[in-house]
Amino acid sequence: MTRRAGVFVLQGNDTLVPMQPEQFAAEVDFQALLSKFPSLLVGDQIDADNPRRFLLVKQELPIGHEDAASRWSLDHLFLDQDGVPTLVEVKRQSDGRLRREVVGQMLDYASNFQSSWTADRLLSAFEATCSTTGVDSGATLAGFLGADIDPDRFWADVDKNIAAGKFRLLFVADDIPSELRRIVEFLNKQMQPAEVLAIELRQFTGEGLRTIVPMVFGQTQEAASRKESVRGERWTEERLLAECAGKFPEAEAAAARAILDGMKRLGVPLVFGTGRTSGSVYPLLRPRGGAPINPAYLSTEGRGNVWLQLKHLETKSVLNSAEERREIVRLFAQVEGSDLSEAAIDGWATLPLARIAADPRGVEKVVAALQWIVDRVKAVGTSARPTG
Repeated sequence: MTRRAGVFVLQGNDTLVPMQPEQFAAEVDFQALLSKFPSLLVGDQIDADNPRRFLLVKQELPIGHEDAASRWSLDHLFLDQDGVPTLVEVKRQSDGRLRREVVGQMLDYASNFQSSWTADRLLSAFEATCSTTGVDSGATLAGFLGADIDPDRFWADVDKNIAAGKFRLLFVADDIPSELRRIVEFLNKQMQPAEVLAIELRQFTGEGLRTIVPMVFGQTQEAASRKESVRGERWTEERLLAECAGKFPEAEAAAARAILDGMKRLGVPLVFGTGRTSGSVYPLLRPRGGAPINPAYLSTEGRGNVWLQLKHLETKSVLNSAEERREIVRLFAQVEGSDLSEAAIDGWATLPLARIAADPRGVEKVVAALQWIVDRVKAVGTSARPTG
């Protein structure tokens, strides 16, 4: 006996079609539906103030354990627009493992995902998925992120979220039993910064029509008040500088102000981040005919840093050679005590505000490095992009 009755479809103004509950024919059909329509994960129910959107990275994602390269296979891995990995396990009501075994299975996935996967590996998996489905990965990602989110920053955020254990675990079924609801609510209260939810996708059919009714379970007021939002309002110059002044010693706050002033003199748009607890700002460049880039940004995270994210430049239309990325590292490494190494050309690195402030010419060197980047991009032509 169904717990939800009275589902109707109104055709035109005169025909009311009663819809009857119907189970999904096979789990594989259920999985294919989610792959094709990620919006069924109802991001507006997960976060009403800032609805989540989901990008499919891979269906049947292998997750290793210790020496086993692919001990398990996760049903789906999605990323939301903030780069938060969303692990999805699908089960039909008729699957007896739905109540308890699937919970242990998902926790295994989550605990081993962190050691098995990186942003680079997820990017490769996403590109392979796009190739299999015959779509362009760059265009698909750009359409998902929109004009305000830079792809390089997005993949850098993916790496940060993985390192911090910031995941979203979603149990998806055509019926969520009360036992699983209680388990999910308990885990969602206890696991931070991870989010644990269950999504019930009820299917109704009638007269050749098919209706899917999603509902999210696991969110409680207590859990919502304790968890950090994965995305906040966009920072402003005033808010970022106030954060620096209240959080850092005066010399480091002054260095942050001076770096931001230097960024403003570069003659390109500045974009402020949307972090809940950490502010950021970066000069945004769009090479003519290419994707936008932001190789370096100022962040209030921790004790404050200038972040370098050079790995993905190798796929861009400018600054893509190892020599150019090596020059960027060399320029920032002129700050005394920077500790920047050759490895930074193929990944991400930080230059702490404390070290910039300790060098009498530290800010000057950082701004000069940023200016070199801007000049290099302008040499091949740029088109300014509004910051919105």
